[in-house]
Amino acid sequence: MPELSHRRRMAVLAICCMSLLIVSLDNTVLNVALPDLQKEFDASVSGLQWTIDAYTLVIASLLMLSGSTADRVGRRRVFRIGLIVFTVGSALCSIAPNLGLLVVFRMVQAVGGSMLNPVAMSIITNTFTDPRERARAIGVWGGVVGLSMAAGPLIGGVLVDTVGWRSIFWLNLPIGVAALILLSLYVPESRAPHGRRPDPVGQVLVIVLLAALTFGIIEAPEAGLTSPLVLGCAVLAVLAVALLVPYELRRPEPLIDPRFFRSLPFSGATVIAVCGFAALGGFLFLSTLYLQNVRHYSALHAGLWMLPMAAVTFVSAPLSGRLVGSRGTRVPLLIAGLGMTASGVLFAAFDGQTHTVTLVVAFVLFGLGFGFVNAPITNTAVSGMPRAQAGVAAAVASTSRQTGSALGVALLGAILASGITPQRYEATFTDAARPAWWVLTGCGAAVLVLGLVSSGRRARESAVRAAARLEEAGHVPVAAKR
Repeated sequence: MPELSHRRRMAVLAICCMSLLIVSLDNTVLNVALPDLQKEFDASVSGLQWTIDAYTLVIASLLMLSGSTADRVGRRRVFRIGLIVFTVGSALCSIAPNLGLLVVFRMVQAVGGSMLNPVAMSIITNTFTDPRERARAIGVWGGVVGLSMAAGPLIGGVLVDTVGWRSIFWLNLPIGVAALILLSLYVPESRAPHGRRPDPVGQVLVIVLLAALTFGIIEAPEAGLTSPLVLGCAVLAVLAVALLVPYELRRPEPLIDPRFFRSLPFSGATVIAVCGFAALGGFLFLSTLYLQNVRHYSALHAGLWMLPMAAVTFVSAPLSGRLVGSRGTRVPLLIAGLGMTASGVLFAAFDGQTHTVTLVVAFVLFGLGFGFVNAPITNTAVSGMPRAQAGVAAAVASTSRQTGSALGVALLGAILASGITPQRYEATFTDAARPAWWVLTGCGAAVLVLGLVSSGRRARESAVRAAARLEEAGHVPVAAKR
């Protein structure tokens, strides 16, 4: 890709951020609409979980394929296809006649979404070649997540209360069309000098792993932990992992190279992404149901309650990007872990949701924690692989995020469903949700501990050793080598 002017680079960043906005908005907006979907379609908790997880699960399954395909055939081309599929899927969601078809159309959306975020990050990585400028651009990218959190509940609340939940999918249509036009005008085509070959077996194994794991967790409360269905899902997930790792190690160009995980910073960033976004997915799921089904707030009122969390995320995400560029990843990750852990403790140990002051404080603390976690994840993951394979690098980080979000909704929703009594929904909600809040607290603590472990001297040394082993094996060395 030729060197672009500063103004052109800013235009490219803005276009890429538009794709992140529409993909992220659909999660935050739909969370506000869950109670309406529950009433219209007489949906169970597991049905609501699938409206969220069908989307995130498909995205997580296809991100690495989309990233490597974009590196091989052209990033702008794949990005354009993704915009078209996502926009069409959004239109289909808006006319879904039942919950089953809504889940199917959400999966169509997700196919397009899988072509947007990792490819957009790959474009950003190849556009902003200076490490500090790249870190700041990634910080802006992370800030868009905060913007989606701020705008999503509010816009979704207004639309749900005035027009209906179907109108929330209309938001994507003008943004998608505008992004398509601007893409043709400002974003040059680029591809890796040597794109990775397709890995269909690895791709199938990844899909089987994520689908079996998520399905088993969601269905466990109703079917039972020892039911043949749940045990079968567990066996299938374990088998997929057992086959995937040795198969990928033998391939000269694997879908995801297990050798990269010998680097503590890269492995730490992957697990932090899973934990951080599991906390986010579960947090939004539980908070929305509590505010609307227990406190009986309208969708707009519930969106206003989430505004402090979203506003803090919006402000802290760019700050996190600047800190990563100037001081590294440790400080932002420590702030992220402390914020998430403190928020979870308020809910789990002090019933924070039952008191107005503690509810606001817990929302603010979670927004602070989540705002600081995104930039260090992306920076570590992208810097940990060759820039020529930036699509794969970005896809690993994005896959970890989406996997975490899907597992968070599945696990915390399953815990809630197993403890709640439908006939006494309001009276049993707080006690039923308490174990889920402790799980969220554990996710925050994991971010804190892994932030320390993956950013120290021993971690950096492991990255150097991993780079040396990869070079000996005939692979391009990771960024630690550079």
